Amino acid sequence: MIECNHNPPLIHDYTNLLNQSRDRVDVKRYHEPGLEECELPLVDLSGLLSENDEERASCASEICKASSEWGFFQIFNHGIKVDLLRKMRKEQAKLFKAPFERKTASGLLDNSYRWGNRTATCPKQLSWCEAFHVPLSKICDDTCYGEFNSLREVMQEYASAMQELAKSIARVLVTNMGAQRGAWEDKCNASTCFMRLNRYPPCPVSPEVFGLVPHTDSDFLTILHQDEHVGGLQLMKDSKWVAVKPNPDALVVNIGDLFQAWSNDVYKSVEHKVTVNQEVERHSIAYFLCPSYESFIGCYDEEKSVYKRFTFGEYRSQIQQDVKTFGHKVGLPRFLVST
Repeated sequence: MIECNHNPPLIHDYTNLLNQSRDRVDVKRYHEPGLEECELPLVDLSGLLSENDEERASCASEICKASSEWGFFQIFNHGIKVDLLRKMRKEQAKLFKAPFERKTASGLLDNSYRWGNRTATCPKQLSWCEAFHVPLSKICDDTCYGEFNSLREVMQEYASAMQELAKSIARVLVTNMGAQRGAWEDKCNASTCFMRLNRYPPCPVSPEVFGLVPHTDSDFLTILHQDEHVGGLQLMKDSKWVAVKPNPDALVVNIGDLFQAWSNDVYKSVEHKVTVNQEVERHSIAYFLCPSYESFIGCYDEEKSVYKRFTFGEYRSQIQQDVKTFGHKVGLPRFLVST
């Protein structure tokens, strides 16, 4: 790979970690050749707006079934304009083509730029990617964009549309459990959620590294607009990794840890990862539906909960502590009642 001035120094990071570590074999065992390619459950979201009660109920049932059995599903007829998705992708690509020094030192998007994994101690903990992990509370701040003025309007429109879409799906999941909507919806608003703009550069040492290391999401749910042509998303299904076939007409939704805890394990937060390509780059945009750090995450039926009650802030703090101590996230098992 020719080193471009817009690429982060990932090969330098990888080489240093490889020289310091003996875990190269452990890295390879995560990359199984010839993975089965799967078609995620595909939900026509227009059913939620139908005037027919049976069609609405059928659509809701499909969402809840996929959330329980897969933890992942795809949606089409979701109401997000194709033109908006294309404009957001165009602006994202333009942003990542900025020189590396410009991305790291300019305060772009609330200083949210990151690459690799600064806490990695061995190659299997390195993520071969760069990203802007942006709090929605900052996207209206004109000072965050610098010369990327055209990004501001598109990003605000995109975030607003994703917020409404995420909450419409969350309402279905909450209603399915027989819980009241109002109190739950107050936990999540535009000031508590995040967007992550991802770029996975071509990787000369693929398949020995991850694009994004195996993990579960620490939110309620995530909506992913992934590259329509370049695959890479893989998830754990029936105790084995499967590759997700890209669908150019669909968005991907996955359940996060908070919904698994809230539903008392009815909905599944599934481990997933991203692989990289030796020849071509890959882009994706993730929208994370999150509560405030002060919000308590308890099971909708507290008497039967297998998890202790905790705040989102406590959960994030425990994750950071575990990553620092063990090199990886432990997640929900830390909060089981029996521990």
